[in-house]
Amino acid sequence: MIETIGTTLTRLPVLPLRGLAAFPHMIIHFDVGRMMSIRALEAAMKNGQLIFLTAQRELKTDTPEPGDLYQMGTVCMVKQILRLPGDNIRVLVEGRARALAHQFVNPESDEDCIYAEVEELEDYVLGVTERRAQALVRTAQERFAEYAQNAPRVSPDVEMTVAAGGDPGWLADYIAQNLAVEVETKQEILEELNVTRRLTMVIRLLGEETEILKIENEIQDELKSQIDKNQREYYLREQIKVIQTELGEQDAAAEAETYRKRVADLHLPQECEEKLLKEVDRFAKLGGSSAEQAVVRTYLDTVLELPWNKKSEEQLDLAAAQAVLDRDHFGLKKVKERIMEFLAVKTLAPELKGQVLCLVGPPGVGKTSIAKSVAEAMGRSYARMSLGGVRDEADIRGHRKTYIGAMPGRIIDAVRRAGTNNPLILLDEIDKMGNDFRGDPASAMLEVLDAEQNVAFRDHYIELPFDLSDVVFLTTANDLGTVPRPLLDRMEVIELSSYTEEEKRQIAQNHLLPKQMQKHGLQKTQLVLSDAMLRAVIAGYTRESGVRRLEQLLAKLCRKAAKHVADGGKRLTVSEKNLESLLGVPPYKEDVVSKKDEIGIVNGLAWTSVGGEMLEVEVAVVPGTGKIEVTGNLGTVMQESAKAAVTFVRSRAAELSIDPMFYKDNDLHIHFPEAAIPKDGPSAGVTITTALVSALTEAPVRHDVAMTGEVTLRGRVLPIGGLREKTMAAYRAGIKTVVIPKDNESDLQDIEPVVRENLHFVPAYHMDTVMETAIDFSRRAKKRKKTVRGQAARAAQPSGASVVQ
Repeated sequence: MIETIGTTLTRLPVLPLRGLAAFPHMIIHFDVGRMMSIRALEAAMKNGQLIFLTAQRELKTDTPEPGDLYQMGTVCMVKQILRLPGDNIRVLVEGRARALAHQFVNPESDEDCIYAEVEELEDYVLGVTERRAQALVRTAQERFAEYAQNAPRVSPDVEMTVAAGGDPGWLADYIAQNLAVEVETKQEILEELNVTRRLTMVIRLLGEETEILKIENEIQDELKSQIDKNQREYYLREQIKVIQTELGEQDAAAEAETYRKRVADLHLPQECEEKLLKEVDRFAKLGGSSAEQAVVRTYLDTVLELPWNKKSEEQLDLAAAQAVLDRDHFGLKKVKERIMEFLAVKTLAPELKGQVLCLVGPPGVGKTSIAKSVAEAMGRSYARMSLGGVRDEADIRGHRKTYIGAMPGRIIDAVRRAGTNNPLILLDEIDKMGNDFRGDPASAMLEVLDAEQNVAFRDHYIELPFDLSDVVFLTTANDLGTVPRPLLDRMEVIELSSYTEEEKRQIAQNHLLPKQMQKHGLQKTQLVLSDAMLRAVIAGYTRESGVRRLEQLLAKLCRKAAKHVADGGKRLTVSEKNLESLLGVPPYKEDVVSKKDEIGIVNGLAWTSVGGEMLEVEVAVVPGTGKIEVTGNLGTVMQESAKAAVTFVRSRAAELSIDPMFYKDNDLHIHFPEAAIPKDGPSAGVTITTALVSALTEAPVRHDVAMTGEVTLRGRVLPIGGLREKTMAAYRAGIKTVVIPKDNESDLQDIEPVVRENLHFVPAYHMDTVMETAIDFSRRAKKRKKTVRGQAARAAQPSGASVVQ
């Protein structure tokens, strides 16, 4: 017990409550499962069974800190503890008094609990006569009786206890304890020490809850009456059906004649027309009460709704088509170029049939969204169907109409929705189709995407050949590894790489930001985001191949601007000072390279699905027994590249003035920082080799040089992929010179113009070129005198003896 001036504080263990509040003189039970709560109970049992119960502010907080707890709580006596299966404990406590926590004390160790220095508080009554207090008690009793009539879960024992009355303060606490209200509301009642005000709060709360319960009961009654009304209408409809059955026999012939006229107006091929007319005759013979007639009617309606002869007029104006593509999407040059080629050929050869294009790339680069723009540019109607998770072959070909609830497949349904027989159909996520015992939908797609077979595509439900040869199919995929080879052969694959930082900036500036500002009701002047700040958002807050996360961040800035304007501001200007307050701390940092030439440290370049990154390689040479350590969470291919690099250096040791026995007398440690990130691939071969040569010759590597390429045992530099993304990473990091494989020289035309202008590229066919460019042999350190214990030992030992080091 701690005594302060005029106040006596008691140090008690704290048990945080979730969704619960404890009141004085009330017995409550609850289950405990958190270790901090169990430790609090154990501490209480060692200290007179007294414990301080207080509610936590957020229900979702699993490990509350002192700041997460209310200061006002209740000092309780632990009456009973019962251990339950699953390490849970059921506790029965009795409240003693309200208490105020003057200070919470964090646990000193993981085996301890939170303590609080609490002051027990007493209720008080000011300026209230006995009659007024009695009136408040009666009002509370009446309100609770009315509440109990509408509440479904109030036990009779609680009603009798309230009806018996008692002290006003105790009655207020008892009613509050048994009300189904939020913890925040109960906490307000707990914190009120004035008995009169507390009972008044309870009376007001009872009135509000009673009104809410009455409204809920009214809603339930309305729903019940509505159900009764629907049931009544069902019986009436059944009676109408009986009447129509008696009168509809004569109307079937007129309806069949309407179907015959619709079939004749379509001018279908003879096979299709004969099949449909046979179904019409069958429809006319069936009685109106027959369920089979409804099946035939649905079939005829579905078939006749198909656009057998309806075509959309194509857009052959190449300039207008190019304008539409450029208006909606930035970049995607390969897709746009392929569409323009198709339109150009269409102007010269109108009989050209539909094409099948497959757009492959990481998520968020615009594969799905460009399909609608392509349809508009071509002047065709558009329909989209998602194939992600499709496992049933019937989803593609449809079900036989003999089954209840049969319907056409997704292909025919997409054509019906498009309204023409030459639409553009987007087959989204074609790489995510599955298969099971119901069939393989990928196999069913073979006929759909084959220009030689889809001239007469037969859906199981339609059972008639439908011409899909004029349809342009545009498919999207993230990974071609899951697409069956026969299906892949039927598509022309166009690979889309991830966006560069400059492309993201252009997309955000010209498309995403205007779209989000319009969506949030902002004028152009109400949100100012400069190019520099936009680059900062892209570099510090996104690591993605596409722009979805970037669009979410721009939407967040628009919301901040909208709130700023709503609060009376004129405009929100994003700057370096307020960027973190608007979007938080940047989760990503820019690649930072060393500012000085160092021995054994080389700047490599890596490709990731979200763009290029700098990949630093470090090599350390220490006296040892010839061990080679390769660390940094590397894959098999990368480890093999390190071994090839060591062998190449051994083969050139004499020319490089390196001790030929370095691989026996020294340990080599090759390390790639950021070991938490998996790394693999052969393109770090030249980087590892350069670092090894630098470390063994003690010649520094130029810090403004980066490189990429695969190396062979003979020192040849082989081509690599992802050059566009890698060079962008080098440009961002401030690199001046990039060494690339000679065979990748033709790929330089695909990189960004700003990168070509600011980087000096050195094509290398052999490692000699790489070393001459990156290593400054003129600053080679003088060889330190070394005492090689291994060589001395071998000279002293007879032949065949081993050296123990």
